Amino acid sequence: MRIKTISRVVLATFFIGAGITHFTNPAGFLRIVPPYLPAPLLLVYLSGAAEIAGGLGLLIPATRRWAAWGLMALLVAVFPANVYMLQTHGAGLPVPLWALWLRLPLQLVLIGCVWWSARPNPKI
Repeated sequence: MRIKTISRVVLATFFIGAGITHFTNPAGFLRIVPPYLPAPLLLVYLSGAAEIAGGLGLLIPATRRWAAWGLMALLVAVFPANVYMLQTHGAGLPVPLWALWLRLPLQLVLIGCVWWSARPNPKI
């Protein structure tokens, strides 16, 4: 059970840190918002706020399950940005092509990790 607690803290730290970065450096995120989506800056701020809230929610037992569902939905929602980033070869950001390809299945891994970390421990 200790590994699950450590995983939750690592995931929470990752999401909170990424969320804060949406506010401190939105330009990098703006570049990867697909052009067909409206209000890119608003989307960057909303996704950043959702990451912060979800990360914090993972740390609180009473909100953990809802936070996990929210983060999993967010990971699905931002998938088009990862596809767009691959299609544009990094959207002007210095990201190697292999890393752009790796981001796509990494979303599934992150979804799995969030789901697993928020599951209640089995009663023995």
